[in-house]
Amino acid sequence: MKKKFNLIYDNFVRNKIRLVFGTFLLFSIPTFGQPRPNPSTENWMTSPGILGTLLLIGIVLLIAVLIVYHKISHYVNRLRQKEEREDKTRLTEELIGLEEAEIDTILEKRKAALTYKLSGSELGSTTTAQDKRGVIAKVTHDPDNPIVDEKKKALINIQTPEKLKKIVIWYLGASAFWLIFGTLIGQYVGMKFVWPEMDTVSWLSFGRLRPVHTNTVFWGWASMAMIGLGYFVIARTSNTQIHSYKWAWRGWWLINLSVFIGNIFLMRGINNGGGEYREYIWPIAGLFLSGLIITFCNFYKTVAQRKISEIYVSNWYLLGGLIWTIILATIGYLPNFQNGLGETVIQGYYMHQGVGMWFMTFTLGLIYYYLPSSLNKPIYSYSLGVLAFWTQMLFYTLIGTHHFVFSPLPWWLQTVAIVFSAGMFIPVVAGTTNFLMTIRGSWHEISKSYVLPFFLVGIIFYFVGSTQGSVQAFRFTNFVWHFTDFNVAHSHMTMYGIICFILWACVYAILPKITGREPKQFFVGVHFWMAFIGLFAYMLSLMSGGTLRGLSWIEGKPFIDSVVLMQPYWVWRAVGGSLMFVSHLVFAYNFYTIVKKRAVRAESVELSDLKSTNA
Repeated sequence: MKKKFNLIYDNFVRNKIRLVFGTFLLFSIPTFGQPRPNPSTENWMTSPGILGTLLLIGIVLLIAVLIVYHKISHYVNRLRQKEEREDKTRLTEELIGLEEAEIDTILEKRKAALTYKLSGSELGSTTTAQDKRGVIAKVTHDPDNPIVDEKKKALINIQTPEKLKKIVIWYLGASAFWLIFGTLIGQYVGMKFVWPEMDTVSWLSFGRLRPVHTNTVFWGWASMAMIGLGYFVIARTSNTQIHSYKWAWRGWWLINLSVFIGNIFLMRGINNGGGEYREYIWPIAGLFLSGLIITFCNFYKTVAQRKISEIYVSNWYLLGGLIWTIILATIGYLPNFQNGLGETVIQGYYMHQGVGMWFMTFTLGLIYYYLPSSLNKPIYSYSLGVLAFWTQMLFYTLIGTHHFVFSPLPWWLQTVAIVFSAGMFIPVVAGTTNFLMTIRGSWHEISKSYVLPFFLVGIIFYFVGSTQGSVQAFRFTNFVWHFTDFNVAHSHMTMYGIICFILWACVYAILPKITGREPKQFFVGVHFWMAFIGLFAYMLSLMSGGTLRGLSWIEGKPFIDSVVLMQPYWVWRAVGGSLMFVSHLVFAYNFYTIVKKRAVRAESVELSDLKSTNA
């Protein structure tokens, strides 16, 4: 009886498994296949992705108009105040030189002018023109208009331990160097699109220089600046000293060595095989990973020995970004799954996690400290910060495959990436709302300091760039824009518009306060406007050209036609890139003026005043 029961049970379970497996295969057929590889391009202008992108670009323009309006208003007010002061000074000087009777005559005439009422017959007269009616309020001369408005200087100096100050300055100094070097390479590469015959040297070829540009600005400029600014945040919010300054210096050397040696290898043609942002071979990437591990341990130990009970929300983002990037670098270089489609999946994961879980997460942590401290007010909502943190961790980890829509990867995996890309709207809206509500009531600071305009542009690009990335993940927009120059525009919208502007805001916010030296605000303004206008020209040209290029491919036109089509857009790309590069030179000069030590002036002594001691 027992054997018969077991036999019936085994048959039941076996049939049930077959039924479940068969049902799964039946319903999974459409998910594994690609039912429609070529979506219709009719009415492409009305597709949600295109309309959404146009709307987001309009938001950036609106913010630019807002900043310009505030600055012009502030400038006009300053002119008005200046003229009023000059009028009062001039009147005072004139009154001093007049006799008492003359003063009485002037006052009587002015009182009569102010009380004058029009009779209706004033038009046309042979009398001498006089201001008896009080029509003229004041006399002005052409003002000496500056190109960039002067701003007030920071009045607060923060007492910082000399060792911490040195760490911050050296990390930021190295980052400024890599910014100049990396964007110089990028400028040269961009000009090759306009003049491809510029050189014939192998190590200056596009294929070698392009990864030098991207890896330098990623791991050299942005990463070093983030960590340097993070050291100040981690110590300040924990109300304690850095756990180990020696570890901080070891991290500095390891990361700089990885970028230096890695670039030499790339220019000699030695790379990891073309995986974007992981072109460094594994021993060199290991140096960078070691630097991150040391930095994470140092940050963690500092937070662990904090002198306050709470862990401030900034530290969540900083530690979370470091943990994810250590995991990411490990997975990206493991030999497992590095062949065929497995390598494609790993590449999508690595590429997008590098941007989202390292640069974006860490930079958001910096905003949560430097923005409220610059405005001298608390962050609007701690809860919104926590919500944005955990939803960022949830949604960002599975969106890398949206770079491979219509590829041989499983259809369901592409769909998951698209759905999670749309889910990114939650942390983006939460974070943007939190930042803008923190700024609320302090909009007048736009006219007083360049720190807030840098923050504002970065925050708006955080919303615009991230949302545009979500709509770009849709299948139709992916079909039009993939493999075109539009992706280059999108990457600069995020990595430059968000990361760079936020890092510059943080540098200008904190560095003058810990060194006690301000840059010339004229040059800070030049830096801001050149970077902003250059980015906008760069972004808009490649978005427009990339869209037309994608449509050209869809129509089946020869590839060379799309190359000729892009020529004017590449010229504007070079123009925008040139403005951005010059702004970086201005930033490097501003950094130098902030950190340079003032020489002690020794009183000059004449030789004749020296008395000989040889008597």
